[in-house]
Amino acid sequence: MKERILEILQQNTKSMTAFELEEQLGTSNLEELLLVLKEMEEEATIYHTNKDKYMLFENSHLYKGVLHSNKKGFGFVSVDGLNDDIYISEDHINGAIHGDSVIVEITSKKDIDRLEGRIIKVLKHETNSYVGEINFQNSIGTVMLDEDKVNLKVIVRKENSMNAVDGHKVVVEIIKRISNHEAEGRVVKILGHKNDPGVDILSIVEKYHIATNFSDEVKEQVKTLPMEVSAEECKNRRDLRDQVIFTIDGDDTKDIDDAISIEKKKNGNYVLGVHIADVSYYVEEGSPLDKEAMERGTSVYLVDRVIPMLPHELSNGICSLNPNVDRLAISCVMEYDEAGKLITYDIFESVIRSRIQMTYKKVNSILENKGVPEGYEPYVNDLKLMAEFASILRKAKLKRGYLDFDVDEPKILVDANGKPTDIVLRDRGIGENLIEDFMIAANECVASHIYYMNLPFIYRIHEYPKEEKLRSFLSFISNLGYSIPGNIKDNKPTTVQRILNYLHDKPEFPILSSLLLRSMQKAIYLPQNLGHYGLASPCYTHFTSPIRRYPDTTVHRLLRTYLFRHDMSSKTLHHWQEKLIYISDLASSRERVSIDCEREVEDMKMAEYMEDHIGEEYDGIISSVMSFGLFVQLPNMVEGLVPIREMDDYFIYDEEKMTLVGERTHTKYTLGQKVHVKVVRASKEAKTIDFEIVKKV
Repeated sequence: MKERILEILQQNTKSMTAFELEEQLGTSNLEELLLVLKEMEEEATIYHTNKDKYMLFENSHLYKGVLHSNKKGFGFVSVDGLNDDIYISEDHINGAIHGDSVIVEITSKKDIDRLEGRIIKVLKHETNSYVGEINFQNSIGTVMLDEDKVNLKVIVRKENSMNAVDGHKVVVEIIKRISNHEAEGRVVKILGHKNDPGVDILSIVEKYHIATNFSDEVKEQVKTLPMEVSAEECKNRRDLRDQVIFTIDGDDTKDIDDAISIEKKKNGNYVLGVHIADVSYYVEEGSPLDKEAMERGTSVYLVDRVIPMLPHELSNGICSLNPNVDRLAISCVMEYDEAGKLITYDIFESVIRSRIQMTYKKVNSILENKGVPEGYEPYVNDLKLMAEFASILRKAKLKRGYLDFDVDEPKILVDANGKPTDIVLRDRGIGENLIEDFMIAANECVASHIYYMNLPFIYRIHEYPKEEKLRSFLSFISNLGYSIPGNIKDNKPTTVQRILNYLHDKPEFPILSSLLLRSMQKAIYLPQNLGHYGLASPCYTHFTSPIRRYPDTTVHRLLRTYLFRHDMSSKTLHHWQEKLIYISDLASSRERVSIDCEREVEDMKMAEYMEDHIGEEYDGIISSVMSFGLFVQLPNMVEGLVPIREMDDYFIYDEEKMTLVGERTHTKYTLGQKVHVKVVRASKEAKTIDFEIVKKV
């Protein structure tokens, strides 16, 4: 009935009464119809007007969106299809909490730039449980929530406290809303005392609802899996165990997805082998392992731990391409000419035996002519041939418009108790680039093969940036005195590449590159091929990391279905058409959660590190200019705020030029400017760092 109601309302431009709908439906059960209409109204698929008529919700004056609130009490609702967020004052927040899905009404336009509104109804609370620190007074506990955007005081009675004590970090579940800013809850999990090692990171993990333990069902299934490859399993696979195949990863990597091989033919062509752990062989579709991996979506890599998508018995064991043991793989072997053009390829099930587990550090030592580490002597020629071929692939990628934003990443070093001891930049040498180039090649090859077969598939897509965002960036850099030579007439990858090349030798490049990157769209998973803008790739997927990404596991499953089992029946195709929509949405969503969690842990550990460096001075660069102050980034990527209220003048903010200008001294601060700062405050709990400017550099 719901579908019929929606069809009728779509066909009619005017709103309709229940009686008119009853007539159109051809039903005589008005009571049932009114119940269905009430349900649809609750779901916000239809809107019930003041004149007792019904219309499609999208045709009403209301909007559905997500509230992003501020600890000061106000918030903004983001609505798909609206360019601007809707400002919601504290008086009009109507009990909604940060992250809630809400129905909002636009009440006025405060000025030309900002919409104002009020929340009519909370459609769905994002969560009903929160992480915080509990403290007691007269047998009543108060939980101070870690999420400062949630303006909610949670009280817990002693009988609902699980015997928690002062200073325990707990997960509290809301059982009753008392008012807009107060609720009663019960403790459902004690994470540990706030000062216990590791509890700080665990609290953030719990806040993002990331599972740290596997279910009993999964543990039982793991017990039934083989922990070594049998002769029987190798029978119908291509045997590559006699080939020189090896892995290159970070020093502490234990979940090894990919191995590589190289050969140069007499005609000058290169044969690149990319051999990926055959995870889907062990993780059967619909099994407890598969369901849990799908819900997790991805492994989460934090400062001192990995929360794996698959249990360690698989991720570090039978699926990991460890050296000197037989492993099942799916291989993509590609032949290229000397210009980096793909000539032919083959995708097949294989069994491999990696010769050695190499590290980036030692590979870079060889490729940068610093010496050959012990044990690497037999592979020097292969590595040099790989570097030679990778440079050909990279030149071909750059020619088509591949974007290299060259953004540095921090690496936080911690001691055994998780306390940060240093923050350095992650190395990115020839070895890291080589693996990236080879994985991109395999991902493109697999994606293109299935795309041209016109079969249901999951793609990694990255859409074109919005032209207005690119124009806005160009307008901003022109205020800095930079003008891109030539006519910028489109937003093709080659255009952005030209902008990056022009800015590369400018002193503000690290900041401008990050700013330009932020103006790009986010890459997501989709069952349609829309190309990958950042890679300038017409067809792309994720095939090379099935141990740590569920979409890659799905790609392997599809390859097995279509190419190895030759199952392309209408039933199978229909199954995947339906399922891939869900998998794509869920995988994109879980990826965002994982990234947010990783960033918050980094912010906390950076603040904790700087707590031991208060009073120290550093050179930095202004990375952002806001109405409330300046953000300054240090060479190790630590970022802190210089609050405007503590600066020695009254500063006027120019949003268009991203500058602050002193009214009395005419001192001017702008993006990319070098400054010398002192650390004045740092708070691990608040995840904040404050600087003061000592002088311009």
